[in-house]
Amino acid sequence: MSESESVDRTRVAAEAHAATVEEVIRQRLSAAVGGWRGSVETAIPTIAFVIAWTVTQDLRTSILASAVMVVVLGLIRVVQRQTLQYVVSAAFATAIAAFFAARSGRAEDAFLPGIITNAVYAAGSLLSVLAKWPMVGFLVGAGDPRAKEDPLRWRRDPSLVAVCGRLTLVMTAMFAARVAIMYPLYLAGNVAALGTAKVLLGWPLWVGALAVMGAMLMRGSTPHTNPS
Repeated sequence: MSESESVDRTRVAAEAHAATVEEVIRQRLSAAVGGWRGSVETAIPTIAFVIAWTVTQDLRTSILASAVMVVVLGLIRVVQRQTLQYVVSAAFATAIAAFFAARSGRAEDAFLPGIITNAVYAAGSLLSVLAKWPMVGFLVGAGDPRAKEDPLRWRRDPSLVAVCGRLTLVMTAMFAARVAIMYPLYLAGNVAALGTAKVLLGWPLWVGALAVMGAMLMRGSTPHTNPS
């Protein structure tokens, strides 16, 4: 038996003894939180953009400052022989933001893609709950050691679907909060406030949402129903 198969069997056994749906979900989502470094790498290009804009009021200089930080972060990862996953994500987001800003000539448009994305996520996650295919359920399903054989096994447990629906609503609120705060700032053209909001509503808000979901999972006691 391979090491991965042994780990999977251990996890299946642990879930079999789980008394509640919340306990099963906690086990599967325990490794879902990314590290702090990836979040910092995602935020730094935005901070560089805002600082450069505040100092120079020049869009090209601001975009260049953001791009330079992406390159520096990437070089650090390469030297340390570590994954470029978060740097690539930052580079992609920076490129899209730069395209929007350069096309319109307005610095605040660099934040428009993020606002649109969060609006789509908010609507999509809410619809997923209404359709009883909650977004969090797919994360929970992916954490099932038997997911390769039956990736939608989680859907046959009504209790698990219900709990995942409540957890997804927390994420819906997070996405909606980002739009509700940042869109008025975008309309006002307040670049400095947009940059600050983007950083604060990024990783810190995500951690807050995870804390709320964690509290729900700790306090909940939904009986576990094994899917057929």
